[in-house]
Amino acid sequence: MASTTVTVGSSVGLHARPAALIAEAVAAAGVPVTLSLVDGDPVDAGSALMIMTLGAAAGDPVVVASEDDAVLAKIAEMVASDLDA
Repeated sequence: MASTTVTVGSSVGLHARPAALIAEAVAAAGVPVTLSLVDGDPVDAGSALMIMTLGAAAGDPVVVASEDDAVLAKIAEMVASDLDA
């Protein structure tokens, strides 16, 4: 599974709104995607609740992993963006 590490861009971290938007995009893509803190256990990025359990704050590095390179790039871009703007 391919992965990339990105920095959380949302000024308040991966709380409810960013988590919901990311989970919605993963569900629409239809392929498995996981998120994890560096050296942490991966969680299903298709679940907003699981994303919020990471406790990822603004500026934290997060590992995004998926078998689909295009989906990986899209979700990584979302994690790195300020989805509250």
